[in-house]
Amino acid sequence: MSEAAGVSLMAVGPEVALLLGAVLVLMIDVYRNPPRKLLGWTAGTFLAVAFGLAVYQWFRIGAEGPSLSFGGMVLTDHFSVFARWVVLVLAAGGLAVGWGMIAESGRRAAEAIALVLLAAIGFQLMAASVHLVMTFLALEIGSISLYVLAGFTRDRVSSDEAALKYFLLGSFASAIFIYGVALTFAGTGGMSLLDVNAYLAGEGTETALVVLLGVALLLAGLAFKISAAPFHAWAPDVYQGAPAGVTGFMAGVAKVGGFAALMRILVVGFPGLAPDWGPPLAGLAALSVIVGTLLAIMQDDVRRLLAYSGVAHAGFILIGAIAGSEGQPAVWFYLAVYAVQVVAAFAVVAVVCGPASSSAPFGNFAGLGAGSPFLAASLALMLLAMAGIPLTAGFVGKFAVFVAGWEAGYEWLVVLGLVTAVAGLYFYLRLLVVMYVRAPIPAEAPGAAPARARVGAPAKVTLGAAILVTMVLGVVPGPLLDLLSDVL
Repeated sequence: MSEAAGVSLMAVGPEVALLLGAVLVLMIDVYRNPPRKLLGWTAGTFLAVAFGLAVYQWFRIGAEGPSLSFGGMVLTDHFSVFARWVVLVLAAGGLAVGWGMIAESGRRAAEAIALVLLAAIGFQLMAASVHLVMTFLALEIGSISLYVLAGFTRDRVSSDEAALKYFLLGSFASAIFIYGVALTFAGTGGMSLLDVNAYLAGEGTETALVVLLGVALLLAGLAFKISAAPFHAWAPDVYQGAPAGVTGFMAGVAKVGGFAALMRILVVGFPGLAPDWGPPLAGLAALSVIVGTLLAIMQDDVRRLLAYSGVAHAGFILIGAIAGSEGQPAVWFYLAVYAVQVVAAFAVVAVVCGPASSSAPFGNFAGLGAGSPFLAASLALMLLAMAGIPLTAGFVGKFAVFVAGWEAGYEWLVVLGLVTAVAGLYFYLRLLVVMYVRAPIPAEAPGAAPARARVGAPAKVTLGAAILVTMVLGVVPGPLLDLLSDVL
């Protein structure tokens, strides 16, 4: 591994490209008052440039190996580059799905686009960071952008409430995380994960209680970001109150960034403490799959259902995370396909209920199979994949994390995961019945669905790509799993 103490722009090339894109979008809007499409094309161009730079980083790592830069704070390896790919895909999908909301926001459209790009920067840096201070800064960059996006439609009380709850609980979680950083520094004398690892390796089995408390607080702070129980209280209200057009992006990118930081900390900083952090992490996973599944069964709003489903999915991914470095390929496969599926699911919600809506009752989806076959089929496939039905990428992801958890010695947790996955079929199938069996509520009746918006080209492309990813990786997952196993 090569190390550069100074600045290496190539190490943060994708982030620099996104920052330039955000600045340019805002400057164009201020000085030119352009059509919304120009802002969209500008953002899309810089997303493509960032993706191209990430591809270049991938091949450069293959030729020269991983490298450290910025005084050992940023690690450029296949782990960080794959995370960048996933985040950039989510950002592109988020802008495409949320374009209806962005177009309706008038002069504030540039702000929404810039916030999506800035959130992507923060969560990408969380994956690249191997220094706890850098991880915290990246966490705040991404989180603050999402707080503002949650309350972007200021004319809705529910949106303001969602933003306030997200901000207050997020600030509390950030305080817990930074306290964990302080305790880790107090116990090891370093905040670089590489230095922490070296210190703990030299100490042998003698680990100070302050270090264990630091690890516990670091995990608690990140558990909020991935909406793992019991740190999930914000998720249902935020998923329901935030504008539907950007909720899928918010849900997916926060999970990717949170799990990326979690795996970095556990695998790079504290691998020797696996016997200490493994059981609490297993307890977190068990609680998440149980709470998420039971509460999702009780919901009659699609957005809240997806929120509690996300809690259960966080638990499933944690089953793979317990395996440490051996579980990283399974974790990243699951993360990638789930994030794509949740963006696609909210794309359908945005079309059916409106891109700036704050609720999605089941009644709005009654008769969707007959009225909009493409939308219904897209949502049905995403739900079946989340449920883990065979021949979908969701099934492969669940199987991969279960295998990793079993091999790590947590057989009881895998059995619990299997039971809750079967139980979770109920709430997914319940929505399918509503879409394909129930008749739509007459337009003049109370509780009738709003007029369904036309599916725009960006949303169609996003849904088509999600369907392709879900089906192809469900049938031939081997190439991606083998790639992840080789490089992570």
